[in-house]
Amino acid sequence: MSKPIFSIVIPCYNEAQSLKTLINEASRIAVKHGGEFILVDNGSNDSTLSILNECTKPNIRWVTTSKNLGYGGGILLGLKNCDSDIMGWTHADLQTPLEDVAKAVSAIGVDYGFVKGRRMNRPIFDNLFTVGMSVLESILFRTRLVDINAQPTIFRKDFYNSWSNPPLDFSIDLYALINAKRTNIGIGRINVHFLKRQFGNSSWNTGIKSRWKFIRRTISYSLTLRKQIRNVNRSASS
Repeated sequence: MSKPIFSIVIPCYNEAQSLKTLINEASRIAVKHGGEFILVDNGSNDSTLSILNECTKPNIRWVTTSKNLGYGGGILLGLKNCDSDIMGWTHADLQTPLEDVAKAVSAIGVDYGFVKGRRMNRPIFDNLFTVGMSVLESILFRTRLVDINAQPTIFRKDFYNSWSNPPLDFSIDLYALINAKRTNIGIGRINVHFLKRQFGNSSWNTGIKSRWKFIRRTISYSLTLRKQIRNVNRSASS
């Protein structure tokens, strides 16, 4: 295979139930559009690794780690193995159609160096939660932030190479979006028809307690990131 047009990371943690369907769809999209998908077995304790070991589908690669590195850590492991100049990530749960990856890739160009999904047709409660978090983050960073954790997330490799100390948890989406804003590379959004989860359950969204934990962790990281940005700005102006 020649150099792929895009390399997209899909972190997988205990996704055995949906993995074969995911691999088949990812391979179809990758072959159709000349890209590749890199699946990351992020310390799964089900049969995820066994299924990946048997994978022979074209334009699919995979890496594994015996220890769960966190959502962001799994993504970063995958990004290190990307060969294309256009790269990024999406979720393994198939709630975000993989066909939308190709749409996001095609939007990368002169105007947009960073393209992210915008989830449509979501449950009301989930949408309210996202809006609330978006408002909070917009206030903290004094810039308009919308649907921060939507997928896919696509950008050029030189943008990734500029990163410094990205987080290892779900805050990686916030980190990437804030840095795209700061570097003025142009942010595009594509509408993504959000689907119901067909296989298994979310590894983190298990109820009110998990959401509250997510909120506290995100706010804590947001304050740290805001401080880091202010320090960088002070150093640049001195």
